[in-house]
Amino acid sequence: MENVSNVDKLESLKSFQSTISKSEKALATMTQKDANTTLISKRLKALYIGLVMLENVWNQRPHQYTQEDLAEARNVLISLFPSIENSYVKSKAGSPQRTLLERRIKSLELAVQAIDDLSVE
Repeated sequence: MENVSNVDKLESLKSFQSTISKSEKALATMTQKDANTTLISKRLKALYIGLVMLENVWNQRPHQYTQEDLAEARNVLISLFPSIENSYVKSKAGSPQRTLLERRIKSLELAVQAIDDLSVE
């Protein structure tokens, strides 16, 4: 994780913040419609943990998560890859959507790596 450029760090943190914001809006909409929010809630918790793990590694911010929380978040974050990668394949080269998806994939990979690194310690 030491070889991550400052640009990649900043883009990864922004990507997580954007994804969290979108997920919070989706959760609010689903809650208003009385829809099942279990999956989005689980994903949102994993995204929060992923962001905190990146901030922990890069900015030495403390976290309060247990190994169980980290393991569950890791699994949820990994489960997001197939749909994001599928969207990436369908996106046009050079498009803003493709750039967003590239950053999202990179940020998720870095968060999973941060969780893995922390779990080894």
